[in-house]
Amino acid sequence: MHLAYPAVLAALLFCTGLYGVLARRNTILVLMSVELMLNAVNLNLVAFDVWLRDTLHSGQALTLFTIAVAAAEIGIGLAIVLAVHRNRGTSDVDRLRDTAETDDAEALPDDADADDATDGASATADQATAPAGKAQKAEATA
Repeated sequence: MHLAYPAVLAALLFCTGLYGVLARRNTILVLMSVELMLNAVNLNLVAFDVWLRDTLHSGQALTLFTIAVAAAEIGIGLAIVLAVHRNRGTSDVDRLRDTAETDDAEALPDDADADDATDGASATADQATAPAGKAQKAEATA
């Protein structure tokens, strides 16, 4: 058996998985694409193990280890996706943002005290819009 056949197949599988990770928005499909990439690596490990005629079969042993790590990754990944979906109602990757992010209307500059009296009116206007920004953010996350 030539090494080129499984190597080309593994490269196609890996590229398909990479495209899925970069282009998909659903976290379940991203996890499936990561699994596809891991299976491409497993195919390469077994193909090179057979091609090199390794007596210890280290490629196959590494493949079993990779399968165990992939199973754990899927179990933890699905648990995280389900928890996020219950809390937020979506599993869209673009809509998932860190809860520690702040709105621009909420953040006040540190040097606001150094402004002169003419800018005082605009600073109070910014402070007045801050609660509105918090209310909009609370409605968006609810």
